[in-house]
Amino acid sequence: MASLRLCILLSLLLQSILFINHTVKCDDEEENLLQGINIYRASLNLTALTKNEKAECLAEKMADQFQNQPCTNTTGSNTVPGTEPQFANYPILLAKCDLNVTSTRDGTIMPACVPNRVPSLVLTNFTQSQYSNFLNDSKYTGAGIGSEDNWIVVVLTTNTPGGSFVEAANSGSSASKLGPIHYLPVLLMGFLIFI
Repeated sequence: MASLRLCILLSLLLQSILFINHTVKCDDEEENLLQGINIYRASLNLTALTKNEKAECLAEKMADQFQNQPCTNTTGSNTVPGTEPQFANYPILLAKCDLNVTSTRDGTIMPACVPNRVPSLVLTNFTQSQYSNFLNDSKYTGAGIGSEDNWIVVVLTTNTPGGSFVEAANSGSSASKLGPIHYLPVLLMGFLIFI
């Protein structure tokens, strides 16, 4: 019985390690791309892009959408902005990240398909293609990166209200959605403790 428990525990431990390693690999790949882009921008005397969590969320959602698109020579390491597939559910993707069009309209979404996401080719896709025009622009101050299968998506943000990718005003925390009646039990409990 003890050996069965030990086997189950070791199995769970091994699965946890494998899961963590996979997650770290994906995060490292995206961090390395951001670092490469920032080195490129530094060579142009531009400020480094900072990581934007909301833009990263949207990039991940967009990469999930692109994963079913074929990765062909026309979508390979020379993806042309404006030729990527469009998604009717874009407002839903924004909502999943607590974003709205108002704070994202000045941002830029740059999807690319690079077979096996070879790091040097991915970086080249962004720095030596039409995407470089966006990376060369000092108005962009932040970035979020997401990837899925052969697709990688970079979302650029600005420090203006129209491109800041700040949380949608109507989303708020769950506490802000509660009305006064929802606070009544907490107030009664506080009153009882005070007495």
